[in-house]
Amino acid sequence: MGGSSPRASSGPEGDVIGHVLCTRATVTPGTGTPGAPVLGLGPLSVRPDWQRRGVGSALVHAVLGSADALGEPLVVLLGSTEYYSRFGFRLAGEYGITPQRPEWAPHFQVRTLAAYDPVLRGAFAYAEPFDRT
Repeated sequence: MGGSSPRASSGPEGDVIGHVLCTRATVTPGTGTPGAPVLGLGPLSVRPDWQRRGVGSALVHAVLGSADALGEPLVVLLGSTEYYSRFGFRLAGEYGITPQRPEWAPHFQVRTLAAYDPVLRGAFAYAEPFDRT
């Protein structure tokens, strides 16, 4: 699932009404230590005329179920704590995982999965293409 992109479609034409992207990311405990693979979720989008109808929730549940089945330890995202807490996301700082930018901390969240080990702590990094300017 290192680069997964589930989508939701509807109607006879199969119009895309929602989309979510997950990419490979890492959590690194310290300098010179290899990073442990995790998933970064985002973006999540739902067509405006389909919002508040469960499409976004279905996409998040699909990601979490797939990631758990594939043995991923956790999923990280940057987003609304009010929205994502319903899926079990909690602030990453509670798990000792720090964002790439300190200003992200109030919205930087983690959802642990069955393969999670509490020793997985450290600095989070999105995949290298996200660091390009």
